[in-house]
Amino acid sequence: MNAKETYEFWLNDPYFDEETKTELRAIADDAQEIEERFYRDLEFGTGGLRGIIGAGTNRMNIYTVRKATQGLANFIVKENAQEKGVAIAYDSRNMSPEFAKEAALCLAANGIKAYIFPSLRPTPMLSFALRELGCTAGIVVTASHNPPEYNGYKVYWEDGAQITWPKDKEIIGEVNAITDYNTVKTTTEEAAAAKGLYEVIGADMDDKYMEALKKLVLHPEIIKEEAENLKIVYTPLHGTGNLPVRRVLKELGFTQVYVVKEQELPNGDFPTVSYPNPEDKNAFALALKLAKETDADIVLATDPDADRLGVYAKDAKSGEYMSFTGNMSGMLILEYILNQKKAMGILPDNGAVVTTIVSGKMSREITKAYHVDLIETLTGFKYIGEQIKFFEQNKNHEYLFGYEESYGCLAGTHARDKDAVVAVMALCEVAAWCKHQGITLCDQMRNLFETYGYYKEGLCTVTLKGQDGAKKIAAMMEKIRNDVPKAIGGLTVTQFRDYREDVLVDCASGTRTTTGLPTSNVLYFELEDAAWCCIRPSGTEPKIKFYIGVRGANEADACKKLETLTKAVEVMAD
Repeated sequence: MNAKETYEFWLNDPYFDEETKTELRAIADDAQEIEERFYRDLEFGTGGLRGIIGAGTNRMNIYTVRKATQGLANFIVKENAQEKGVAIAYDSRNMSPEFAKEAALCLAANGIKAYIFPSLRPTPMLSFALRELGCTAGIVVTASHNPPEYNGYKVYWEDGAQITWPKDKEIIGEVNAITDYNTVKTTTEEAAAAKGLYEVIGADMDDKYMEALKKLVLHPEIIKEEAENLKIVYTPLHGTGNLPVRRVLKELGFTQVYVVKEQELPNGDFPTVSYPNPEDKNAFALALKLAKETDADIVLATDPDADRLGVYAKDAKSGEYMSFTGNMSGMLILEYILNQKKAMGILPDNGAVVTTIVSGKMSREITKAYHVDLIETLTGFKYIGEQIKFFEQNKNHEYLFGYEESYGCLAGTHARDKDAVVAVMALCEVAAWCKHQGITLCDQMRNLFETYGYYKEGLCTVTLKGQDGAKKIAAMMEKIRNDVPKAIGGLTVTQFRDYREDVLVDCASGTRTTTGLPTSNVLYFELEDAAWCCIRPSGTEPKIKFYIGVRGANEADACKKLETLTKAVEVMAD
């Protein structure tokens, strides 16, 4: 069926409820809107679903959520793993509780027990809980930092990480095999509970999570000494971080914590921000205002599902608040962990740090200095979580820290996804340690630049929405893939990697080898002078992203190099 025919089917089939049909009748005269909503099924990608909330096959609604869950259930049954159940969490977005419940009831209708949190929880708590409960899989209903009109659905496997190859492809196959919504199973909460297939997760899970986090603290004595002197401003940006972040800081002894009242309570409309993203400086407007009023040392923001952390800190030299990229805050935590573990004599000989190919490269110098292995994966924290599983299986490395440029990191192995709650805890410990040394986070960041090199990173993003946008993004990738530039921004391309074709080309010799990583639609350019560029379509948004990085002799040199390379990349993206 074409879009119009599918639209008519939804209007007339008794399976779809009257509320859905009323919404669809309102667009009866809008052919373009009908096309956008029904030209395809909302894609169940390698991480799950993400899309605009609304009626239609290309939208997030109870029917597309049920269909995705039915596909997951079919896969679980084929794996003969239905006895262990599935854990479910959800964030503060509109329709998140409804979608979570629909998923739970679909699982129960398939004979698979659903464990569901009673209210919103951070994404990393799902990763923690499913392993504590011994579940086969997990589901988080969230669209992370997307605009308010979006919601999503992420799938995790028994190791606590998001699904990776080959399970992601196999689950996608099961979801795509469902062509008739009437074959999707559901039941009532009462019927599911009566059969022991619907269980609300108790408060003891929150307690266990908190205890796991507090065990990661390296210097509780320094925190105890400096906690009353460190002023912290925090905003959950209307999301899930409010209670767990405040709880862990309180239990560690931090008393000077100021929460942005206007953004404290959950709200899926995110009324105080246009974009609930800690990468966006505009999201910090109210927090920085409160910071100036309270003379705060650090300013922290977590995204709606509390897996990413944004940071500002007061610079004693200028009196202004300095922003930290995800790479910078990651390096502050990484260097602290390695430095202090070495000083305490507990840095393992087989320690490893894991990051992604688009993340900053200072970690290469830091891990080299501490004789720790650095492992690079494809973009997406699920690949970092997967490495923890490999370490445990192969007994070859001990996980120390993982980070990615998009403001996500993980200390410890309590979860297998990025965790903004533990990032807050770790960053505040670093800040307390710095205060104990008589310096600020800004001073410490300058120390890292002086010691390891002036690394700077940037991101150029092109947004192309809808069906036409997807075609343009695909065409842009093919054009670059088929006409590899010899230089970018005046810097010679020394190595080219095409992860979709699994080829690595040494540009000087012409030697071709494999990339050593899974297949992915990503192009990567190593440039002279320790610079680099990476291009990939976003897996969760209608965007194509151009990541870049440079190393300078000093801050001014690094900024100049980044500006030059950024301009060159913008031409490529045009």
